[in-house]
Amino acid sequence: MQGQIYKIHSDFYYIRSNNETYECKIREVLKKQNKKIYVGDFVEFDNGYITEITDRKNYIPRPSVANIDQVVIVSAVKEPELDFNQLNRYIAFAEYYNIPIKLCFNKNDLSSDDKLIEKVFSIYEPLGYDIVFTSALEGFELEEFKEIMKNKLSVLCGQSGVGKSSLINSLNPEFDLRTKSVSEKTLRGTHTTRHCEIMTIDNDITIIDTPGFSNLKFDFLLPIDVAKLFREFRPYLNTCKYQDCLHIHEDGCSILDNIENFSSERYESYLEFIKEAKEYKERVKYQGVKTESRFKNTHNKTAVKISVNKRQGSRRTLKQDLYKELEDE
Repeated sequence: MQGQIYKIHSDFYYIRSNNETYECKIREVLKKQNKKIYVGDFVEFDNGYITEITDRKNYIPRPSVANIDQVVIVSAVKEPELDFNQLNRYIAFAEYYNIPIKLCFNKNDLSSDDKLIEKVFSIYEPLGYDIVFTSALEGFELEEFKEIMKNKLSVLCGQSGVGKSSLINSLNPEFDLRTKSVSEKTLRGTHTTRHCEIMTIDNDITIIDTPGFSNLKFDFLLPIDVAKLFREFRPYLNTCKYQDCLHIHEDGCSILDNIENFSSERYESYLEFIKEAKEYKERVKYQGVKTESRFKNTHNKTAVKISVNKRQGSRRTLKQDLYKELEDE
């Protein structure tokens, strides 16, 4: 049978197929092949075991979801305070995995600061990001929020406490997802959602609710690639004087020559991401990062390699050893 993973809890994978729900575990051979299964994956299963994972159209490792149509990044206008650096970080990660982005700013009822709203629109609207301000508590702009998610599988991501679960509850109170207020001591949200799960709001809206997180780091790519994650930089990337320009203090840098066209918040985020990428570059500079694969592909099938210690000697090697023994005699 075939179906889609809609929830993963511990070692159990929950699959929807033909309006039925199945609880399965993963075949040992898939574990040995180190194949990871994400919420949203389409799989084949039989007798309570997943036997195959079909090809994905896309995925993001955090939150661990696959085959999604868009990422809806949820931020709070207040409680916790809007963190532009964290917002830019989420946006850049979605850009890295080439997934369409929508921006939702929740808890609009807690702030009457029109300047903040104007600032958000002035920064992100020219970049082509769809923006919606909502209030899950008062039901503000929920119809517009639903409109941006129609006929799509959307994953909600953002820091803890921004109101992702509250938004889902406001769209469909039957879910009754657990929510919790922001800590008065730390002014940060606390985790209420513990796992990713696909939820059907109605016939044309499907959402993946995810746990909140904030410690994303660009410690996996080289500094030269960071600028590609910023839409406003892309028209200038091939016009700098030097091909390896990092757009920090270099002579003849097109981005620095046009720095007044970019928001200071976005450029400050870029500099922080560059710093993280430089740390990664230094870490791998003097160490070999190439490792032998534990798997091999033959005729479109993946198999686990036999360890070096267990491999039998080749015929050529056996012949060489035999000739050497004869010569010694």
